[in-house]
Amino acid sequence: MTTIALCQIPVSPDPSANLKRAREALARAEGAELAIFPEATLTRYGRRITSLAEPLDGPFVSGLAEAAREHGLAVIAGVFEPGEDRVHNTAVAIDAQGALKAAYRKIHLFDSFGAKESDLVAPGAEPAVVELAGVRVGLITCYDIRFPELARALVDKGAELFAVIAAWGSGPLKEDHWVTLVRARALENTMWTAAVGQAPNPAESSDGFGVGRSMLVDPLGVIRADLGTSPGVQVVRVDHEWTAAARATLPCLEHRVL
Repeated sequence: MTTIALCQIPVSPDPSANLKRAREALARAEGAELAIFPEATLTRYGRRITSLAEPLDGPFVSGLAEAAREHGLAVIAGVFEPGEDRVHNTAVAIDAQGALKAAYRKIHLFDSFGAKESDLVAPGAEPAVVELAGVRVGLITCYDIRFPELARALVDKGAELFAVIAAWGSGPLKEDHWVTLVRARALENTMWTAAVGQAPNPAESSDGFGVGRSMLVDPLGVIRADLGTSPGVQVVRVDHEWTAAARATLPCLEHRVL
C-alpha cells in the first residue's frame, strides 16, 4: 500500500507564492508518503518562463526539498530548468530525505490547439522511472499522456505507478480528453495512475490553463478519487495487491505481441 497526496493547487506567476502554496499543501498531506503537484508548479506558463527558470539546485527545488525533509514525504512537482537555447519543462522527484532522485524533461511538447510550447521549451529524450516511497514511479507530463508508447516504455522500465502532472488547458472537449486519456493509460497498462493538474486560477491569469480534475485511477480504469475544479489536497491509497488481482483478470501485458 502506498499513500499519496494529490495536491491540486492554483499556480501563480510568482515562484515564491507557489513555493508557499506547496509548503502549505505538504502541511495538509498528513499520512501521505508521496505528494504530487502539477506541471509548472514553479510559475504559470508564458514567456516569463525563460527568465524565471531555475537550476535544479536553485531556491524553488531547494525549498521543495527542505519541505519534503521537514514533513518526511517524497515530492513530485513540475519546474522550468534553464537549457542551452530554451528551457526544459522538468518534473523533479525528491525523496523523503530531501534528495533529488530524478529529473524528467518532458519529451512531447504541446504544439497543438494553437499553442507552440517548443518556441520556449526544448524537448527531453529519455523516459524516467524513479523509486519513491518504496514504489517505482513512471513520470508523465501533460501532453505526454496522449502518447501511449511513452506509458508502455515506462512499464518496460519497471514502473508500478504512473504519476501524471499537468497544466491542462481549458477549451472545447479538453476536460473530457483529460479524463479519457488518464483512464486509458491506466486501463491499457493495468496501472494505478495518479494524475494532478493545476486548479483554475482566474484571479491571477486568464490564459486558460488549469481545469483541475486531479484524480486517482485504478488498474481497471475506475476513477477512485476526483478533486473536481477547486483547490485541494486529497490523500488516497494505492493497493498494489489490487494491481496483481487486476492483471490476473486482465493479463493484457502478458498478451502483448509487439
